[in-house]
Amino acid sequence: MTIACPLCLSVQTEGYFQDKIRSYLACSSCYLIFVPEKYHLDNLQEKAIYDFHQNSPEDFGYQQFLNKLLIPLTSKLPTAAKGLDFGCGPGPTIKPMLESKGYHVSNYDLYYPSDEGALQSHYDFITCTEAIEHFNQPRKELMLMDSLLKPQGVLGFMTKRSTGKEAFANWHYKNDQTHICFFSEETFQWIADWLGYSLEFPGKDTAILRKP
Repeated sequence: MTIACPLCLSVQTEGYFQDKIRSYLACSSCYLIFVPEKYHLDNLQEKAIYDFHQNSPEDFGYQQFLNKLLIPLTSKLPTAAKGLDFGCGPGPTIKPMLESKGYHVSNYDLYYPSDEGALQSHYDFITCTEAIEHFNQPRKELMLMDSLLKPQGVLGFMTKRSTGKEAFANWHYKNDQTHICFFSEETFQWIADWLGYSLEFPGKDTAILRKP
């Protein structure tokens, strides 16, 4: 049975890679690589893995890691812009980093404490760092982010990008069982075209899209 792509809904999908634990499919329309639903962890299993993540606002190394996205992203923002950290995780760090620079940031996460009304506001920017690869419904989540972003708003992603089939076979990033969607430059270009956004890649793991 053909499995539809969870991003573009195309049924032009085919086997891409198989390891000892799960299989991976590739979409020929939007170039997303994804893990079929039957291999997905349930919510409790998924959260148990996230609970081991040690990211902290006090971790200078983690701050430097996030700055790979935040420095180019904030260069595009007006003073005191209002933002949302979508998928902030158990140790929200973007909020204190940016609020120390005069921005206003709300936190949202499926599993961890979120700011009240975070999904009822509209934002000048949205960050999504090391989260999009966990989305089991990437189309739905991207449509949600689009609906929360103001005109001319900026959407910033950080995720390791897939670079081809040969590299995928030895790619450690795919081995995390909570990673179920893998994006290439071509996939981000498809997203930008679909939403009507402009797109740039400030670095190898970052993508910034701007709403018209």
